[in-house]
Amino acid sequence: MNERPAEVGALAPDFELRDQHGTPVKLSDFRGRKVVLVFYPLAFSGICHQELSELRSFHAGSPADVQLLTVSVDSLFTHRAWADQEGYVFPLLSDFWPHGQVARAYGVFDDGKGVSRRGTFVIDGEGVIRWSVVNPAGEARDTADYIKALADIS
Repeated sequence: MNERPAEVGALAPDFELRDQHGTPVKLSDFRGRKVVLVFYPLAFSGICHQELSELRSFHAGSPADVQLLTVSVDSLFTHRAWADQEGYVFPLLSDFWPHGQVARAYGVFDDGKGVSRRGTFVIDGEGVIRWSVVNPAGEARDTADYIKALADIS
């Protein structure tokens, strides 16, 4: 593993990654909105499937001022196939090359496994991290925690 996760109260590291359609997505383009930034190890894996399926429901019911962004080291082609198969309409961002660069910036890249750890960051409209959690690879996160964290941001 590498350094500690990005800290609550710090400015979220900006980035630009391509989504499952090849469209560039830049974090700073969402200033003025809350962002739920979710890192996951790999598409088509069991716990990741469970979590992203829950996020699909979360996304469908989230307020207009909340943007969901998910990130893994998978290629955009893998993300496209997974999104098409599962009906994911939120951005699945590819941190494929340079491999894990954004996950490293957030302190959630597992050097030993070459994938992201399960890190989630809730970012306010000013780009400041207001809440985060990092779970071990085999431990799913609870979307109820994201909803509570979002409600706590004024």
